[in-house]
This record gives sequence, structure tokens and C-alpha cells, in this order.
Amino acid sequence: MAKYNIREKKTKEVTYLNLVNPELMETLENRIIDYIGNKKMYKEKAYSAKRLAYDIGTNTRYVSAVLNVRFGMNYTSFVNRYRVSEAMQILKDDRYRGMTMEDVSSMVGFANRQSFYAAFYRFEGITPRQYKLSSEPKPEKMKVPEPIEQGTQEQ
Repeated sequence: MAKYNIREKKTKEVTYLNLVNPELMETLENRIIDYIGNKKMYKEKAYSAKRLAYDIGTNTRYVSAVLNVRFGMNYTSFVNRYRVSEAMQILKDDRYRGMTMEDVSSMVGFANRQSFYAAFYRFEGITPRQYKLSSEPKPEKMKVPEPIEQGTQEQ
């Protein structure tokens, strides 16, 4: 008898994914990238799929369909991918060296440090702190100066 009751995952066809025609899907994809990526709406903590749909002139089902078909993720994952990407740039940048993780997470749009850590780890496989430490320049080992050869002095 098996210890775990493991069944194969059933996949069900999501009907609304087929409702968006290819031309509309491409148009919506470009608008989504424009709002989330170019206009950096991901930095607004309260920016939702509903607000995005309103801003690009469609509904949340279409936004969801486009994100699932074109990017293979839901709205939250899509937005968090942008946030984590910007956080990685900030963590590598010397100008922000003194910032706390809370400051960085807030700066890129996360509501709290825990959601920042969870999303960062999910995408990168390491914590933001580990990433920051791995991207810091390593101090070079102190080199011992070569001895100066004393020339023979002729008298």
C-alpha cells in the first residue's frame, strides 16, 4: 500500500483563454507591458489586475488570459517578476548600499518584507540578502610586497 495518495494532476481547459483573438491578445500584451514595465506601475503597492484592466480598456478576464497565454503566469507573478528584477539592480548598485531590505522591498512595490523575500526566493532560488552578499565586491587579499633586492654597492 502506498504511503501517499498521489494522483496525476488533472488539467482542465480554461474556456476564456480561447475567447481572446490573436490580434487583440497582441494589442493587450503590448499595453500590459507598457503599463507594468514602461510606466512602472508595479511600484504601486495597490495597483491591481482590475486597475490594469481599466487602464488598458479591457476586463480582468482578458488580462488574465493574456498573462497566462503569453507569459505563463498570473498577474501577481507577472508584477512580482518586475519587482524582483528591479530589486536585483538596486541590490547591486553601490548608491543603495546602505538601504535595508525593507527599504528596497518598499521601493520596488512590495507591501512587506515577507512577500519580497518569498517572491525573490521563488524567482531566484536565493534570498535577497544572499544575492546582495554575493554581488558585493570581495576585498582583495593583502599582497605582501616583494622584497627589494639590495644591489651590491661598489666602493
